[in-house]
Amino acid sequence: MKIAFFHNLPSGGAKRALYEWTRRLSISHSIDVYTLSTADHDFCDIRPFVQNYHVHDFVPLSSFRTPFGRLNQVQRWRDLGELEKLNQQIASQINVGGYDVVFVHTCMYSFIPALLRYIEIPSVYYLHEPFGAGFYRTFERPYISKSKRRELVDRFDPFIWLYQHRLRLLQERSVRKTKLLLSNSQFTRECIRSEFGVDAPFSPYGVNMDGFQPVPGSARENFVVSVGEMSPRKGFDFVVESLGKIPATQRPPLKLACNTINKDELEYIKNLAEQNGVNIEILTNLGVAELRLLYTKAQLCVYAPVREPFGLVPLEAMACGTPVIGVHEGGVPESVVDQYTGLVVERDSSKFGAAVQYMLENKSLIDSYGCNGREHVIQNWSWEKSVSILTSHLEMCAGGTR
Repeated sequence: MKIAFFHNLPSGGAKRALYEWTRRLSISHSIDVYTLSTADHDFCDIRPFVQNYHVHDFVPLSSFRTPFGRLNQVQRWRDLGELEKLNQQIASQINVGGYDVVFVHTCMYSFIPALLRYIEIPSVYYLHEPFGAGFYRTFERPYISKSKRRELVDRFDPFIWLYQHRLRLLQERSVRKTKLLLSNSQFTRECIRSEFGVDAPFSPYGVNMDGFQPVPGSARENFVVSVGEMSPRKGFDFVVESLGKIPATQRPPLKLACNTINKDELEYIKNLAEQNGVNIEILTNLGVAELRLLYTKAQLCVYAPVREPFGLVPLEAMACGTPVIGVHEGGVPESVVDQYTGLVVERDSSKFGAAVQYMLENKSLIDSYGCNGREHVIQNWSWEKSVSILTSHLEMCAGGTR
C-alpha cells in the first residue's frame, strides 16, 4: 500500500507507538508523512523510515498575561480556525498523492485533526486517548485553584463557550467523516462510543522486546519506580501519599522518570514527599537503555495516572521482569493482570500503600509476578502482533487485502 501519515504529536507514548508502527510498516509499504512544525520530530524520529516527510509551519498565537488572561480563549478559538485552514490545504495535497489510505494521529490542539473533514481517500484515525466533553480530568492543586467567583465567571464567560463550541464542532464533523476509528484500549473505545455513538475497534499497542528486557546480572535494589510526565494527570501525588502510609522503617524510596517537567507540579510533589516522609529522586529524559536498567533494578513499578487511556509503562516494566501495582482505573487493568503480573488496586492511598507493603514483604511474589509479566508481554503485547492487527485494519479500509 501507499500510505499517508498525519500527526501533530509531542514526545510521549503516542509518538513511540507511531515510531514502532512506522519502522515495521515501511518494510512492506510506501509511507509519506504530513505533519506540523509544532510536533516533536526528534523524539522517536520516524524520518529514516519514510519516503517523504512534509512539515507545515504553524505558530500558535501568543498567550496574554493577567489581567487579560480571558482573551486567551479567543486566541485558542483563532488557532483552531487557522489550523482548519492549514489542515484543508494538507488534505488537498494528500488527495492528489495517489494514496490507498490515510493513517491519522492526534493533533495536540484539537485531538482529532480537522484534516479528516477534507480527506477524499479512505481514512483511519487512531485514538491514543479519548476526547470530548465526557472525558475530562479534574485536579486540585494550590497553583491551579480557582475562587468561587472565578468559577462563576467562567461558567458564563462567552469566550470559553466560543472556543469550546468551535472545538466540539470540529471534532464531531471529523469523527463523522472518518471511515474507521481505532482505539488503544477498551476503555477508550467505550468513552468514544458514549460520547459520539461511534464504535472504534481495539487495535493494541506493543512493547519493544529488544529494548525492554531484564538486564543480565542486575540485582533488585531498594526502591520503587514510576514513569511519566511530571504533570497532575500522572498521579505522582497519589503514589507519594500511598507510600507515606507505609511504616517509615519499611517505606521504599521512589524514583520518578519523567520525559517532561511541569515546574509547578515538581515543586508540589517535592513538598508532598517531604510532608509524607518519602525519599524521591527525579530522573529526566532517560533513553530506552537507561529505562530498562531502572525497571530491572526496581522492586516494583507503581502506576497511578488519572483515567489513563492505556499506558505503555506497565507493559515496559513487565517486559523487564518487574511486577506492577496499578490503580484500577482507565485502561490500566487491561495490561496488568491482577494477582498474576502484579496487583490492581482501587484509588485509595491506604489500600495502595498496603499493596506495596505486602509485595515488598513477599519477595517470592515479586519474582513470580515478574516472570509471569515478562511471559505475558511476550505472548500478548509484541509490536509484531500489533502491526499485524493494524495492517489488517488499514487494508480493509483501503478496500481489500493487497
